[in-house]
This record gives sequence, C-alpha cells and structure tokens, in this order.
Amino acid sequence: MPDPSATLGFAQSRLLRHSSEQPEAAVPGPDAPGARLVLLVGDRPVLRGGTALHEAGDVAPEGAAIRQRIFLGHIDERPVFALALHPDAGGPYEAEPFTILDLRSVATEGAVEPHELGLLATAKSMLDWHARHGFCANCGTPTEPRAGGFRRECPNCQAHHFPRTDPVAIMLVRRGETCLLGRGPHFKEGMYSCLAGFLEPGETIEAGVAREIYEETRIRVDAVRYLASQPWPFPSSLMIGCIAEGLDEAIVTDPTELADARWFDREAVIQMLEHRHPEGFFAPPPMAIAHTLMRAFLDGA
Repeated sequence: MPDPSATLGFAQSRLLRHSSEQPEAAVPGPDAPGARLVLLVGDRPVLRGGTALHEAGDVAPEGAAIRQRIFLGHIDERPVFALALHPDAGGPYEAEPFTILDLRSVATEGAVEPHELGLLATAKSMLDWHARHGFCANCGTPTEPRAGGFRRECPNCQAHHFPRTDPVAIMLVRRGETCLLGRGPHFKEGMYSCLAGFLEPGETIEAGVAREIYEETRIRVDAVRYLASQPWPFPSSLMIGCIAEGLDEAIVTDPTELADARWFDREAVIQMLEHRHPEGFFAPPPMAIAHTLMRAFLDGA
C-alpha cells in the first residue's frame, strides 16, 4: 500500500520543531534574521500566493492585534513564528494579495503545499492550547509561556503545563467482503464514513476500538490492527486509523451517536469513493484518514 501521508491532510511537515526541553536562550527573537510568520485570524490562516509562510517584512501586525506569539521551530534553518491575531484584526488581510480561509478548506482545496498543512496544524493546535490554558489547573493562577510557547509555567506553585494531543481511534470494521460505515447526525447529507471515538484514560487502542464500535452499533470486533495516523487540528487530535474484524452482522445503532450505519460491499464503496453511488452516498475526501481506510479495505491491506 502506498504511503498514506502522500494524500492525508496535515500529515506532512518540514518543520524542525522547537521543544519544551530546550533552554530559553535557544528561542530567537521575533526580529531574528530570516524570520517567517504564520498568521491566524481567529482560527483561520492567512494565505498569500499559495503559501501560509510569510516573510516577516511583508506582514507587520500591530502589537495590539497580536493575541499570542509562539516560536514553532525552523524551516530551511530559518525561524518560524505563529501569531494569533484578534478576530477583528484581520482587515488588512481580507483583500488582495491576501486570503483568509478556514483550515478545512485549505486542506480540501489544496490551497497550500502538503508540507505546509502539517505546519498549519502545529500552529493552530498550539495557539488554541494557549488560548484555552491561560490559568494553572493546579492553583488557578495565570500562567506564563516559556520555551517559546511549548510550555506554560505557574509563577505561584511552579507547575509546568504542556500542550496536549487528544487521541481518537477511527476504524474500518470488515466482515467478509463488506465493511461497516456510518453517518453522524452532523454529517453532510449522503456522506458515510468510518466510525470514530476518543480513547479514554487507561485504555489501549485495541480496547478503545472495540468499545466504540460496540457502543455505537453493538457489533463485537477482534483482530484490531493499526494502519496509519493523521493529525487533526480541530482543535488538537491525533486520528489513529485501524482495521478490525467484525464478529456480528446485526447492527443496533445508538441514535445519539449515529444517524445510520450499515454494511457496504466493495462495489458500493468504490461507487462512494467515485461519487457515483445510485443513492447519492459518498465518502470523505482523500485528505481524510477515513478515505485511506476505505481504500485499504478495497486493496485488501
């Protein structure tokens, strides 16, 4: 099977990441030679000429417009910073040569090179974490960014807080020559996808896959195997793609989780991927890991 990262959104990046373990002296200043910037207005990146990487001299946000600045690392030995701008500070970037586009559209429309999607995922997830974690979870004191933004420290109790990633299992269940796909209540009309759910504390990936499938459809599974993963910056998940073998046929859906779920044969999956299913059903786009899992089912991977 080809490398899934070739088509998965947010899976490629050329960023040489900074680290929470590196000393403060390793963090360059915002006026460092060759510095480049990634700008987000709210949670939407600013693009120019097919890139989200801006030369620092080409964009100069006012200090009051900057909600958060973090140092991401280096690309081609040049420092890269991510700036979160206030949602009402995007005026200068709403006209040519700039474009402000939501991150899902950036990925599905191929608005930037694939390796920049991974950079944008890092920037968005990190900035979102800072926005949500301004206070110490231990004592409630306002925290301060350190290590360029890769951790926050409490000046009162000295607790250290680090960016989080939420693991999500997403799985294609196979039973003979059919696979199990479902529709969430919030899905676009006609779209079917793989089932998914957050992993819980003290749970293995295999146990999480089995629990989520059973909770949503009452299908028991075994032979859970990992296939690929995908960063999903909405706001900061890691989609862990798996294949499992279904032991039951009868589906009993949980209406709070699924609007529908059913078994599809190979021909139906092909039709969904090619947008020619007779009932108008279709699959997620190639940038989504569910698409990769469905392709793996067809390829027998």
